[in-house]
Amino acid sequence: MPKRLALWFAFSSIILLTITSITLSSNGWISLICAVLAFFNVGFGFMFKAKYRKKAEQEAALTAKQAEPSQATE
Repeated sequence: MPKRLALWFAFSSIILLTITSITLSSNGWISLICAVLAFFNVGFGFMFKAKYRKKAEQEAALTAKQAEPSQATE
């Protein structure tokens, strides 16, 4: 995952959880909505991380397969 995208998910999760903690004493519904949004934000962050990791592994496997025949002929 690119570092900027990881930073975005980390920062936005912290902001949402901070808003949740501030609104907890004044308005329960806004607090609940922010907590659910924070939960989904963290989930989407892990989803994107897995997607980027899978893409990198596929590219590495493809590169290894392409390099294999050239090493066998030497």
